[in-house]
Amino acid sequence: MSQNRKARGDNRYEISTTVNAGKVEWASKNMLVLGLIVLVGLLVHFWNFWYNMMFAELIGAQPDLSPSDGFGWIQATFSCPVLVGLYIVWLVALWFHLTHGFWSAMQTLGWNGKTWFCRWKVIGLIYVTLLILGFLVVVLAFAFGLAPSLCCDGACCAPSAGCC
Repeated sequence: MSQNRKARGDNRYEISTTVNAGKVEWASKNMLVLGLIVLVGLLVHFWNFWYNMMFAELIGAQPDLSPSDGFGWIQATFSCPVLVGLYIVWLVALWFHLTHGFWSAMQTLGWNGKTWFCRWKVIGLIYVTLLILGFLVVVLAFAFGLAPSLCCDGACCAPSAGCC
């Protein structure tokens, strides 16, 4: 038996949450799940926009909408409740991922003194929350037909109504 094993006993690997109880954030403990959600969200996003707009234009395909009609693609994407739900889950996962990543990056760069560590966490939380809320507003505005560009003559309509 090695000297290390004698020193640590029968516990091969100590789980960090038992050592640092209450100090490990939820996002840190669930990075794999959040990472998979972020990856799937990116794939869905690339399919809905890059593939249908940019790639279609590159290969000369003729999709239902013109590849240059960004508004139409956004309207079509967010008129589907399943995609709206996927985007909301994706944005929530991105929020967790980015709030953790922001202060973690500052710590990696060495900007994590006792005073600044808490400040970076707050700055990151505010910045990432505003960023994600901005994207969430777009998703929900198009999903519920409330986007300003969907309003005609002061009356808003649902994307599927085709009143504009």
